[in-house]
Amino acid sequence: MKEKDKEHLRIGCAAAFWGDTNTAAYQLVRHGDIDYLVFDYLAEITMSILAQARAKDPRLGYATDFIDRVMTPLLPEIAERGIKVISNAGGIHPRACADALQERIDAAGLTLKIAVVDGDDLMPDLAQWRQRDIHEMFDARPFPDELTSMNAYLGATPVRDALDAGADIVITGRIVDSALTLGPLLHEFNWASDDYDRLAAGALAGHLIECGAQCTGGNFTDWESIPGYENMGFPIAECRADGQVIICKPDKTGGRVTVHTVAEQLVYEIGDPASYLLPDVICDLRAVTLTQVDSDRVLVQGARGRAPSGQYKVCATYRDGYRVSASFMLAGREARAKGQRSAEAILKKVRHVLTTRGAPDFDETLIELLGSEWTYGPHGQQQDSREVIVRISARHRLREALLFLASEIAQAATGMAPGITGIVGGRPKVAPVIRLYSFLADAADIHPRYSIGTLTQSSDLAASPKVATPPIPMLTGASIAASADTVSVPLIRLALARSGDKGNHSNIGVIARQPDYLPYLRAALSEAAVTAYLQHLLDGAHSRVTRYELPGLHAFNFLLENALGGGGIASLRADPQGKAYAQQLLDMPILIPRSLLPSGESA
Repeated sequence: MKEKDKEHLRIGCAAAFWGDTNTAAYQLVRHGDIDYLVFDYLAEITMSILAQARAKDPRLGYATDFIDRVMTPLLPEIAERGIKVISNAGGIHPRACADALQERIDAAGLTLKIAVVDGDDLMPDLAQWRQRDIHEMFDARPFPDELTSMNAYLGATPVRDALDAGADIVITGRIVDSALTLGPLLHEFNWASDDYDRLAAGALAGHLIECGAQCTGGNFTDWESIPGYENMGFPIAECRADGQVIICKPDKTGGRVTVHTVAEQLVYEIGDPASYLLPDVICDLRAVTLTQVDSDRVLVQGARGRAPSGQYKVCATYRDGYRVSASFMLAGREARAKGQRSAEAILKKVRHVLTTRGAPDFDETLIELLGSEWTYGPHGQQQDSREVIVRISARHRLREALLFLASEIAQAATGMAPGITGIVGGRPKVAPVIRLYSFLADAADIHPRYSIGTLTQSSDLAASPKVATPPIPMLTGASIAASADTVSVPLIRLALARSGDKGNHSNIGVIARQPDYLPYLRAALSEAAVTAYLQHLLDGAHSRVTRYELPGLHAFNFLLENALGGGGIASLRADPQGKAYAQQLLDMPILIPRSLLPSGESA
């Protein structure tokens, strides 16, 4: 076991979601020289999936891959190297996850101590919560009649407390992603609960590594510049007691750690960068700077923090009818037109049968002709194609109505347009629609706790005063008119971008490639201009686009409210999480002075 340097801590993240590669843990344990290994498994909808699994089998409700494919083979090496593990693999049943892991530890003859962090699951007290005046925090919907899950996003405090009590492995339920990293920093460096700038720096470190290879070159705008997709390096946050953070990766692995790869992850899935709300601290990311200090090493500085709000975000999920999606390939001339007609005919036929049987109409239908730039709306450049994937999706209150739709897809191959091949993936399956419902709860009503063996202790969040967001000066845009001295170029020539989701909202972070471009980007990428360009993605009057600025990164963040067709598995869209939205915006034409074009380049 190596000696621990209390002034210098290396934390590696081996999972960005449930289903991420199992090879990352091996890479980090064997080649990362890490002190802590963290795993982030829980997307918002994952909680509902785990709840359904536990309803079928009370022994389930956690990420089983964590036990079977990752921890069991690596336990001897983790113990030998003295690596501590933090994971939210516990899902909605962290105790069952810990019990399963304890069996494997015992079988290996090891003495690692497991702590369980819970208190996030509010379903046992559902009746009491129903009596409160609760409304959805984004659209004021009333509390749902039936829920499948309801979990508070806990912070880093119970993770710290579990480590203080001697835990080698901490299994949690729903906590904020960054707490997986901030918890060990609080434990090792003994940061005070009101040392908000250091807490913000630690939380930012967690945010940067929580999505795995996304900060080491995965999902990067300039994808062609990234080597080694087949052996992508997973991120390591090298942290110091003074709050300094360097993002790096294991040597001799694929990917790259650069200012731009880290910047793209920093703007991923955030809202107002002045108020990145966490249970332990409110982070202000506007003045964060990134500096390349060596090959694959980026220094992160400038995060500021202030007292948390004294509230927890609670995410509940509930069923809202059923959905089905069917896809088939259609080839030959005028494939797009043939696909449109065939899809419309299938839906028309099924609607007629539903009407004759006295059944209600679909709640929602969607036809997508993938391969013809359908998702680009009016900006699609390919008006026809000789090969498309026809995707038909629908929602309905009755499962039987969608089963009938699914059975009618195949008939198109012999009774409609020529060139239709088999159904992609076989006959489509009907699944429940799971919707997200978010609200805020006072800290006094949430009771985090940790357990080691028979010891259980609470880790309540201390009440904190609310502090106003300090202003930061913003520069004006450089208004520019078309002339012989100007040129229109696609945004990708001037900026990088990354997009993601939060419920039914999407965000697009845009980072200037050079500071000289920033005034022209600010002028061209107004809220009105981005709204107009992405109108085909927005939900009419229920949507709006808000622009925020991150001066330290020469970047903007655009929050697109109600832009995902319901979001998650409630959405019928092929891109329900807005992962490709940045790619669309990068084609937006931007007017700049011709003199700003790099030497030798033309428009």
